[in-house]
Amino acid sequence: MAHGIKKHLKRLRAPKKWKLTKLGGIWAPNPKSGPHKKFESFPLILVLRNRLKYALNNQEAIQILQQRSIKVDKKIRTEKNYPTGLMDIISIEKTEENFRLLVDTLGRFILHRIEEKESMFKLCKVIQSTKGQRGIPYIVTHDGRTIRFPDPFIKTNDTILFDLSEKKIIDFIKFEVGSLCIITGGPSVGRIGIVLQQGKNFIEEEMIKLKDANGIEFSTKFSFIFVIGKGRKSFISLPKDKGIRQVQLL
Repeated sequence: MAHGIKKHLKRLRAPKKWKLTKLGGIWAPNPKSGPHKKFESFPLILVLRNRLKYALNNQEAIQILQQRSIKVDKKIRTEKNYPTGLMDIISIEKTEENFRLLVDTLGRFILHRIEEKESMFKLCKVIQSTKGQRGIPYIVTHDGRTIRFPDPFIKTNDTILFDLSEKKIIDFIKFEVGSLCIITGGPSVGRIGIVLQQGKNFIEEEMIKLKDANGIEFSTKFSFIFVIGKGRKSFISLPKDKGIRQVQLL
């Protein structure tokens, strides 16, 4: 009987959001331990090989990473299976390109091209706000960051604008009625809408009702909400479809 952590991952077991073909081989990249959960992350090798097409195979992707020109959130990463995740900033120095990792309305990871100015900050969802030893307040974000002495008005489920160069909070967005949110999971994944109301369903789960830019209303779980703006104003640039699902699911 095998012991220890499995270091391999079969392609059919890989998440659908990776968009891997069934006939592309037996194996798939297995994400390393990092700031994002295993099946909520996107290995760096798939960014270079499958999305950007800068590498034709595994060996070429490793050679690109060894040149130390790939940065994730302004930090050099050389591990091919490093787990990138939602809202991560991927920068390539030699081509002077910057991308923000988002999800489309089908739940698949996409690389959204952004300008250099927008790549200097990142949106982070607050998943925990509490006090540590000696009563020191701190918050924990969705990408594993622990930030001490935050603004006392920042609460759980709010979103902070984090400066990647100076490593500090520059602003925050409150979760409330009228906030602009992107859905990170469930049947409405990838859709963007304005919060209309908050309530509970028949099994006492917290539910949020939203309305997209076309005026279509939809609902999702409270845990799938990620605030990205206030009203119609988004703090980040959005993909071409603006989070609007073209084909309505019946």
